[in-house]
Amino acid sequence: MTAAAVTADPASAAARRGLRLLTGPEAGGILQAALQPAGGELLAWQPCQVDHQPGGGSTAGYQARVRWAGGRVSQERFAACTGTGPPPGPVVTVGDGADRVAVWRFPHDPYLPALAAAYLPGAAARLLAGYGLAPGPVSLRVRAYRPRRRAVVELTGPGGRLFLKLVRPAAVAGLHRRHRLCTDAGVPVPASLGYTPEGMLVLWPLSGRSLRQAVRGPGGPVPSGAAILAVLDRLPGALAEGPRRASWPDRAGHYAGVLAGALPAEADRASQLAAAIAAGGGCGPIVPVHGDFYESQLWVSGSRITGLLDLDTAGPGERLDDLACLLGHLSVLAQLEPSRAAAVNRLGARYLGGFDSTVDPTELRHRVAAVVLSLATGPHRVQEKGWPSATRRRLELVERWLDSARHRRGTR
Repeated sequence: MTAAAVTADPASAAARRGLRLLTGPEAGGILQAALQPAGGELLAWQPCQVDHQPGGGSTAGYQARVRWAGGRVSQERFAACTGTGPPPGPVVTVGDGADRVAVWRFPHDPYLPALAAAYLPGAAARLLAGYGLAPGPVSLRVRAYRPRRRAVVELTGPGGRLFLKLVRPAAVAGLHRRHRLCTDAGVPVPASLGYTPEGMLVLWPLSGRSLRQAVRGPGGPVPSGAAILAVLDRLPGALAEGPRRASWPDRAGHYAGVLAGALPAEADRASQLAAAIAAGGGCGPIVPVHGDFYESQLWVSGSRITGLLDLDTAGPGERLDDLACLLGHLSVLAQLEPSRAAAVNRLGARYLGGFDSTVDPTELRHRVAAVVLSLATGPHRVQEKGWPSATRRRLELVERWLDSARHRRGTR
């Protein structure tokens, strides 16, 4: 898709207009209009997360300071979306005749109806007691929130911790089933203690720390490539039932379109990279895959893997994709952590060398390029300062992985 094609597409143009509406100065007025019925005054705001879908709607999360009637000032989270029909549940809708924006205050996400209940201290205390943990004061910590998609809330009480994963109601039963399948197969995933029809999954905590935390540290042992392959080998065969997941190259054009919407000046470049990724693509056998396999999902204790998080995307796919996902994230992490870049790159090279003996090395590099292209929109999504420059650095990394694939093909 060229920049001209993106510009000519009315749906894409509307999506870009919605994106500007959610991230530009007009967003302050939208948030104030949403606060007015509750008597709130917006003192300050900034977008902290943006999700743009080409040809569709955009979603943004905000941090804000609000003064309420009576003078109390509080820090609040808000979210807003464009380009969709009216969301379920109570929201404030703001419109100017051409565009409509639905706005809500955390935790009242209309797409995650269990979130508000999970964030009530009284309900959380009852939940802890219901699972045999000692009653008493409960602290709540939001560990993750992607508006309209998912949230994770950590509950801590006198007797221990639980994690509540909040997803759309239609997804919760399948997610619970995947956790149970993996637990029964001996895969170290958080044990699912149950779920509610509204979309709340109750999970037991893992031990250890994330591989990302480990590689950010001063050094020490980390799991080998063989250990990573072994944990993937343990994924149960039942996960491979059903439709195959789209591979990273299958989605390269989509991510190029997302990038074009955020940074139109790089639309042609992103499109050309997506075409090069697709042209070099092959395919491997269908096996159970994690689907979002990177260093923050792997929990470790020294050289031992102690856990695997987030089974939302687990299902049938190609092993190449899981391996490429880990390698692509590590190469981006090296950009994000200059002081640890050499150590992270050495670890990535060690994993790449080990994985090369189990899959097609050229195709693996194409997949890594596709993963990095998907991550090129990350600086814009989290509204990082100087995100256009960071995005271009990631596109350069895509190019280096494609060069590596071409070199590998030429040496075979």
